[in-house]
Amino acid sequence: MAENNPQSVQVSILVPAYNEEQTLGEILDRLLSLPICAEIIVIDDCSTDGTAVIAKGYGDSIVYVRQSKNRGKGAAIRAGLERARGEVTIIQDADLEYFPEDIPAVVRPILEGKADVVYGSRFADGLHPDMALPNRIVNKLLAWTVGLLFFRRVSDEATCYKAFRTSILRRMNLVCNRFEFCPEVTAKAIRLGHVIYEVPIRYEPRSKHEGKKIRWTDGVEAFWTLLRHRFSRF
Repeated sequence: MAENNPQSVQVSILVPAYNEEQTLGEILDRLLSLPICAEIIVIDDCSTDGTAVIAKGYGDSIVYVRQSKNRGKGAAIRAGLERARGEVTIIQDADLEYFPEDIPAVVRPILEGKADVVYGSRFADGLHPDMALPNRIVNKLLAWTVGLLFFRRVSDEATCYKAFRTSILRRMNLVCNRFEFCPEVTAKAIRLGHVIYEVPIRYEPRSKHEGKKIRWTDGVEAFWTLLRHRFSRF
C-alpha cells in the first residue's frame, strides 16, 4: 500500500494537477491502493477550482505542494522532485487517461535492477485507435524524431508514465516548465547513456471538452526541445 513512511518508500509518485477536481479524488484513491511502498506527492499548479480542497482532505496520506502561481506541468514536476524520497520516481497525471494499476509493472524493472529508465508505452501494439488523428500523427513523428536524432528506438516518447531512478532524474538538471518535460528527459536520458526500457500500458484518451490541456503549440515545442537538448550542455 502507498504510504509516507520514510523507511519504506521505494517509489515517489509525482501528481502534477491543475484544475482537476473532477478526477483527482479517484486517482488518489487508486494510487493509495497500489501494492507498492510509495509516497504520493500532489503538486497543485495554483488551481482555481476545488483541487486544493480535495488534496488536503487526504491529510498525511499524501504530500501536498502548492505552487504560488500557475507555471505548467514541467515546473510542477521539478517542484515535486525536490520532495521525492523514493529510489524510483514516476509521473502520474491527475486525469483518468492512464491506469494507476499499471504503475507497479512500469517501476518493477528499476526496482529489480534491470533498468534505470522505463516508459509505459501506449503504442506497444500500434497506435491507439481512440486517439485523435492529429495526436496520433504527432506521437508517431516524435518517436521518429528520437530515432533520427539519437539513433534509439522508442515507441511512445510522449507517454505520461515515465519512471526513473531518482538519482538519474536529478542529474538531468531539468529546466522544463510545460509539457516539454517529456522530450527533455528523453533526450537527457539517452545522452546520459541509458537505454529506455518500455512496457505496455493501458490508455483512455480524453478530449479538450473533458479537460485535456495540451495544445498544438506544445507539439512544436516538443520537437524543438528534442533538437535543442540533442546538443546542449547540462
